[in-house]
Amino acid sequence: MLPWVYYEKLAKLAVRKGVNVQKDQPVVISACVRDAAFVRLLVKEAYEAGARYVEVNWSDVELTRMDYTYQSLETLQDVPQWLYDRRKTDNEAGACYLTVRSDAPGALDGLDPEKIHAVNVAVSRKMRPLRNYTMNNEGQWCIFGLPSVEWAVKIFPDLPAQEAFDKLEEAIFAVSRVTADGNPIAAWDEHDSNLMGYGKKLTDRQFTALHFTSGLGTDITVGLVKDHIWVGGGCFTPKGVYFDPNIPTEECFCMPEKTGTNGIVYASKPLSYQGRVIENFWLRFENGKVVDFGAEKEVDTLRKLVEFDEGSSYLGEVALVPYDSPVSRSGILFFNTLYDENAACHLALGACYPENLRGGTEMSEEELAAHGANNSMTHCDFMFGTADMDIDGILPDGTRVPVFRKGNYVI
Repeated sequence: MLPWVYYEKLAKLAVRKGVNVQKDQPVVISACVRDAAFVRLLVKEAYEAGARYVEVNWSDVELTRMDYTYQSLETLQDVPQWLYDRRKTDNEAGACYLTVRSDAPGALDGLDPEKIHAVNVAVSRKMRPLRNYTMNNEGQWCIFGLPSVEWAVKIFPDLPAQEAFDKLEEAIFAVSRVTADGNPIAAWDEHDSNLMGYGKKLTDRQFTALHFTSGLGTDITVGLVKDHIWVGGGCFTPKGVYFDPNIPTEECFCMPEKTGTNGIVYASKPLSYQGRVIENFWLRFENGKVVDFGAEKEVDTLRKLVEFDEGSSYLGEVALVPYDSPVSRSGILFFNTLYDENAACHLALGACYPENLRGGTEMSEEELAAHGANNSMTHCDFMFGTADMDIDGILPDGTRVPVFRKGNYVI
């Protein structure tokens, strides 16, 4: 196990750079009970940064399994009003949200997938009015990971548990730019600057579409909304507070035009969704909508994603990630979207991010839709980038501009 100073630095990075806590701002932390010692670091750091109060929402996957096993579907779908009211109160108080991810992929294997899906839909429907707070970056939010033995042995099944944990731990801190003698916040300042540089280049071009091809068979054209903005690195709240939503991040992402995607895309990595792992899957799009799909494993789980609601069969995000990124160079398949999406270009089914449209964060749902934005109760990224991926940007006059060649930027 790495020295505790690594964890202290990660806590400081998450609080000071991730959500960038402001004086007298509430902080809400979501974490697993196994990570209590680390959460105490987060709470202390948040108070020292000036937090007005810190609220911790605990979870435990074994308790979640018991709930799904013993509670009726009717009970599970009855999302309590107090849960909604608590989140609404925190939003109205201007809270920032920190989420710590450390659970193992496939943690809900063996449970009734129909039950899990129905509950997720019920929760999403209940909480939907509150989602704009984070989707529009009205307040800061950050998701980052922490190693666990359960997660490590899923990734490295042939290693003893402690060796597996040590290997995952080393990888997570490396891709988070946390080192024993370095300054992670300074490292992230430089990294964000580089990502914002690519975002500006892409925004200035105002491509009407991107055409992706790869040796896996991907041949897809993704249309982009007019007046789009590519976002790389961190984000700003309406009050001008800068924060980093994901640690790590290697992406520049944008908003697809809802009906502008055509072709076929083959996933390059498995997708962990609703506690199950979908493997070797593909999607075919016509006029923006998924019209056919398949998977070698968990095709029914893929179906539940595509059919989650009307908007989940359309794209809400397209993201460029160079194959030569730290996460990709690690050679590790994390089975966790937060990490795997930063090893490869990815698409997201479901809701868009209004910040990717000029003036979008100030628009109503109807106004966003009129500009070609997709709306959904879900947002799920899947990876399709490869070492041989080529991307061409298409200008309004049809001119094609090389953006990626062999998996990396050439623009």
